[in-house]
Parts: sequence; C-alpha cells; structure tokens
Amino acid sequence: MNAVEAMSEVRERPRELLINTSETESGAVLVKFSDSGMGLPQADPERIFKAFYTTKSSGLGIGLSICRSIVEAHGGRLWATPNEPHGAVFRIVLPVDEKSADTLESASL
Repeated sequence: MNAVEAMSEVRERPRELLINTSETESGAVLVKFSDSGMGLPQADPERIFKAFYTTKSSGLGIGLSICRSIVEAHGGRLWATPNEPHGAVFRIVLPVDEKSADTLESASL
C-alpha cells in the first residue's frame, strides 16, 4: 500500500511497482519491492523506519516501523534505497535455516 500511495501523485511518468524474489549467496530469501513514486527523504532516509514518522497527511507513521520489527524478530533485515531515476526500493532478507541466519547476521547487504 505504501508504494501505491507513493505513486498516486505521479502523473508525468509511468507508475510501476515491481516485486522480485531471489535467493542470496547465503541461502536467505530476498524480496525486493521497487516503485516509481516520489522517493525517499534525502536528508535521512533511515528515519522512515522510526515510529510515528510519516510523509503522508493521513498516516500514523507506524507501518514501516512495525514491518522492520517483524522482519528483525525473524532474523532478517529490512532497508530502503533510492530507485533510479525515481522512487524507492525496499528489500527484505529472511533466513530460511540456521546457516543462512548466521551468515545474514554477519553480512552487510
């Protein structure tokens, strides 16, 4: 829903939401969400994961914070980067077994 809302104001270019899955070298599962929306805040893109931070007029700012907590509780990681030339890319990596969990903890993706 965040991607759809982020693209709702886009008028001058195509609106695209791509969802890809793959396996990492360590055997974890990678899910990637790419949109062509308005993008991330330039000053501090990591703050979108802080509770009660929102860029929406009607948002509570807890969705991404909760998502990150759930992913981390399962031994994974959730982060975002800019999508070139427009939008954002969100990635979730989740271990599928103990070996991939150990590798994921020591890796910087």
